[in-house]
Amino acid sequence: MNKLYLLIPLAPLAGSIIAGLFGRQIGRAGAHWVTILGVLISTIASFVVFVDTLGGTTFDGDVYTWATVGGIKLAIGFLIDPLTATMILVVSFVSLMVHIYTIGYMADDPGYQRFFSYISLFTFSMLMLVMSNNFLQLFFGWEAVGLVSYLLIGFWWKRPTAIYAALKAFLVNRVGDFGFVLGIGLIFAWFGSLDYATVFKAAPQMAGQTIELLPGSNWLLLTVICICLFIGAMGKSAQFPLHVWLPDSMEGPTPISALIHAATMVTAGIFMVARMSPLFELSNTALSMVIVIGAITALFMGFLGMVQNDIKRVVAYSTLSQLGYMTVALGASAYSVAIFHLVTHAFFKALLFLAAGSVIIGMHHDQDIRNMGGLRRYMPVTWLTSLIGTLALIGTPFFAGFYSKDSIIEAAHALHEAGQMGAAGAFAYYAVLFGVFVTAFYSFRMYFLVFHGKPRFPIDDAHGHDHGQPHGSGKPAGDEHDEHGAHHGGPPQESPAVVTLPLVLLAIPSVVIGFVAIDKLVFSDFMRKAIFVNEAAHPAMKQLAEEFHGPVAMGMHGLTSAPFFLALAGVLLAAVFYLISPKIPAWLQARFGALYRLLANKYYLDELNEFLFAGGARRIGMGLWKGGDVGVIDGVAINGSARLVAWIAGVIRYLQTGFIYHYAFAMLAGVAIVLFFFLTMPYFLAAAAH
Repeated sequence: MNKLYLLIPLAPLAGSIIAGLFGRQIGRAGAHWVTILGVLISTIASFVVFVDTLGGTTFDGDVYTWATVGGIKLAIGFLIDPLTATMILVVSFVSLMVHIYTIGYMADDPGYQRFFSYISLFTFSMLMLVMSNNFLQLFFGWEAVGLVSYLLIGFWWKRPTAIYAALKAFLVNRVGDFGFVLGIGLIFAWFGSLDYATVFKAAPQMAGQTIELLPGSNWLLLTVICICLFIGAMGKSAQFPLHVWLPDSMEGPTPISALIHAATMVTAGIFMVARMSPLFELSNTALSMVIVIGAITALFMGFLGMVQNDIKRVVAYSTLSQLGYMTVALGASAYSVAIFHLVTHAFFKALLFLAAGSVIIGMHHDQDIRNMGGLRRYMPVTWLTSLIGTLALIGTPFFAGFYSKDSIIEAAHALHEAGQMGAAGAFAYYAVLFGVFVTAFYSFRMYFLVFHGKPRFPIDDAHGHDHGQPHGSGKPAGDEHDEHGAHHGGPPQESPAVVTLPLVLLAIPSVVIGFVAIDKLVFSDFMRKAIFVNEAAHPAMKQLAEEFHGPVAMGMHGLTSAPFFLALAGVLLAAVFYLISPKIPAWLQARFGALYRLLANKYYLDELNEFLFAGGARRIGMGLWKGGDVGVIDGVAINGSARLVAWIAGVIRYLQTGFIYHYAFAMLAGVAIVLFFFLTMPYFLAAAAH
């Protein structure tokens, strides 16, 4: 086995252990240098492995055997193929940018060493997940990223909202993971192995196998397995209705928002479904469920981004919507397109999150976009990189997001034209198509409110005096609950180089990665070594390949396509609403108050969950307590038995008179009864016999 494979996950793990256990000894600089070095080594090794994979090198083998149960080997191993090589390079590079950025962003935070230890451990967990060659290791990485995300979302543990958000993320993901565990359990029970290669090889022979979920209800085994696995993906990749944890996770520091939402945890579900393509291709029912859930998430989560005022939450809802696009591609059997969008999205979404963090620093930790405006003059690097990320996000031709998003729309269109999946296919196509307009509108709404127009914050005069109160976070300076100590006053300033350098390095692939990589990742044989598609039953990818004539031709055609004009309409409408006639949004809000409240309250899903699930659980618990514990256990079993004993004792007490002649009479009466019984019994038996 190539030692580089071991180095990729273990280098970040070593950095995490050193920073976590010896942070006080090595100090703040030591903590960031050791973790950055670990992730840098991982990035370099990932690049070397990626180049080797381009040359045809693959690997599938065990590192060591963890346990043997009944002749079944449970091993830790690596699968290095084009899908893995792509993922480890993206994960390690984005993580490296986040590590460097964190030096500036968390500079004044008292938990500096702990944070670097956590994000490095997060990187290790994600790398173990994507490199796994079996379901056991996949589950280990799956749960490890969930655990570390809980620690990072609740990093400012004295802030109640952060603790609530961390618990919410943890509990919602447990719902998804319950389905995930059931899927893995079914695979283990029916296939007798947890090794990918073994399961994938045996899958076609299991295509007709059914199981009885309910009496008289037979389901295809692979359909049940795929649906259970996808429920896990719904939790981890924040698909409707298990998406509710992701916007609240913005309570964590901005670097981890970028790391969780760009290239790591939320893409784990997308990666997992792509990896399981040999199973999903055998179940049209599961694919139909995938594409419908993805379409709902892509469109309806985008609507919520239109009314958000927290800069990080706007980007968070954008992440939800883009994850929906990836899921639609998975449901259309365009797995390589989903991975391609995952790659491009990793760069421009990490850029947008980190740029949002730079804006937050410049605004002295005010995150409300209504309090910004005109930052283009104060923060030119942040402005330009944000513009690049926004153009990539809305699918501007020749930018990275265009190539991947347009491919998803074309795949959905091919599915719709072929009449596959019926209404589900049609809904998916129109959802991702109209979602282009929605994405462009909320993205440029945020962009215009932040960087253009008149400043809506106090500006110091020449003598350095504030005119009015700044729109700050409301927390006192140095409060460790706030993002590394809010300081108020003074005009915004460009962030330090340690913050802006990652922005520039992420902006470059946000422009060029789509143009450079589309042919290799989507239309060549590169990904076919890792992803299986039954083109006879699901011809969307075949049709895409027939219509692809190179990235230049695709970009030129994109300038005349419906998605481009929808995106342009969204940009122009945002400009009218927030630059030319800013009174229109307020008028619309007043005119359509019910619709606005529906969106502002996120379709009331939090309230529904609170009433139905959290409230239902409390009501069930109250019933079990009052009826079961107090009524049955305490009232009947414990107190009831005590009362029965007391009643019997009260009755017997009347027989305990204390007079000897009473006891002698009772004894004689007892003897008489016994004698009567034995003397008369033979006569009764004889009479009964006759």
